[in-house]
Amino acid sequence: MAKKTNVPVVTIAIFVATFLSAVEGTIVSTAMPTIVGDLKGVSIMNWVFSIYLLTNALATPIYGKLADRIGRKPVFLFGLIVFVGGSMMSGLSNSMGQLIFWRAIQGIGAGTIMPVSFTIIADIYPFEKRAKVMGFNGSAWGIASVVAPLLGGFIVDQLSWHWVFFINIPIGLIAMIMIWGFLHEEKHVTHSKLDVLGILWLSVSLIGLMYGFQLLSMTSHSPWSVLLSFAIFIVSLLLFVRQEKRVEDPIIFLNLFKNRTFVIQNFAAAMVSAYLIAFNVYLPMWTQGLLGLRASMAGFAVTPSSIMWIVGSFIAGRMLAKSNPQKLLFFSLSILTVMGIAMVLLPQQTPFWVFLAFSTVFGIGFGTTITGSTVTSQSLVSHEIIGVATSFNTLARSLSQTIMIAVFGIIMNHSMAAGISAHASQGVKLSMMNKMINPQTVTQLPQHLIPTLRQIYYTGLHNVFLVALGLVMLALIVNIFDQQDSKKIN
Repeated sequence: MAKKTNVPVVTIAIFVATFLSAVEGTIVSTAMPTIVGDLKGVSIMNWVFSIYLLTNALATPIYGKLADRIGRKPVFLFGLIVFVGGSMMSGLSNSMGQLIFWRAIQGIGAGTIMPVSFTIIADIYPFEKRAKVMGFNGSAWGIASVVAPLLGGFIVDQLSWHWVFFINIPIGLIAMIMIWGFLHEEKHVTHSKLDVLGILWLSVSLIGLMYGFQLLSMTSHSPWSVLLSFAIFIVSLLLFVRQEKRVEDPIIFLNLFKNRTFVIQNFAAAMVSAYLIAFNVYLPMWTQGLLGLRASMAGFAVTPSSIMWIVGSFIAGRMLAKSNPQKLLFFSLSILTVMGIAMVLLPQQTPFWVFLAFSTVFGIGFGTTITGSTVTSQSLVSHEIIGVATSFNTLARSLSQTIMIAVFGIIMNHSMAAGISAHASQGVKLSMMNKMINPQTVTQLPQHLIPTLRQIYYTGLHNVFLVALGLVMLALIVNIFDQQDSKKIN
């Protein structure tokens, strides 16, 4: 008699793994000043984050395909083992170069968590319950947004920065034991060859694209290096498409892109994810740089959005049971568009409580859109390729965030450069912006220049949110052209 999956225990294991992934980014950010002070290498510290995001994105579609071929359980366990191993070695690093290398390994392991978690949820829960469970799972990000900064600060102060990585080991082991013992699935038998060339061309293509935008975000870069990166992206992408058309079992089924609903849902998820990264990065910077709040307090500006994500997920589940994905997307994107317009119109000295209120409504919009697009993507495909469809949704969102955080950085830098140039006669310098943003050092600046510096900073933030709003509005317009096809994609 075949063993049955213990659904509650597996759900908790998925939550633990998601929490592990959610905590990782924030807790490392909290510890980064201490890490840089110990290991040096401030000029390359951005790679501690960039390399993790890059390898995470590269691994996502591969894990999705393998989850369909050999099963969710072995793929999920493998990813967790790699993640825990990378965490341990990151904690043992004694140079910035070593840390960057092991963060790359850590990212490869983390690439399994989001797509395979959602795929397992699709396996063990019926369609009408998936959105609620994904909402519960998504609440891990809300909890992490509160816990991670406090935990990171405590670890750095009481232990050492090494424990920021070591803490992943026991939590990861708990998740592995629960998945190993309580997730049971039918054995997958696949006779077709793994699409190795497809994996190669897709990986090279993504590296070219993401590295190109990473170069653009740097203050000094060679135009030829940027052009070469994008050329590698285009050529590799064409070779990837050619490979996928001729191989028996492709890494990504091109038939997915023939379904208009699938394309539009994932496009909307990508655009909203771009707004989400701007919101999570630049809203705390607004409250810190313009309102003068401490970093710990400023970070709580986005906490309501993470907590209300679960409410958005419940709304997505109810609406998908009663109406089609186009109406759900119109509803959620309309909320985000209205809030995005209001965000652009906010004055410089907006009270902190307004941001908390905005964050609450934004969270509902984010949760409804992302959860709805994930569940819809899964429902459009046959069971044999749910892993591929889920991983593509995750990849679209990750790529969008990785690219747009670089674009937003460029917009912010250009805005500040233009503002400083316009007020150079008053003695305003770029170095002053660093002191102005930090509430602890703003008092070191000449008092008569602070209003000007804040106005320059406000203009940059305004431009970032204006561009981000444009992306959400584009998704809203594109959704108008959706014509749902009930036929499953094979």
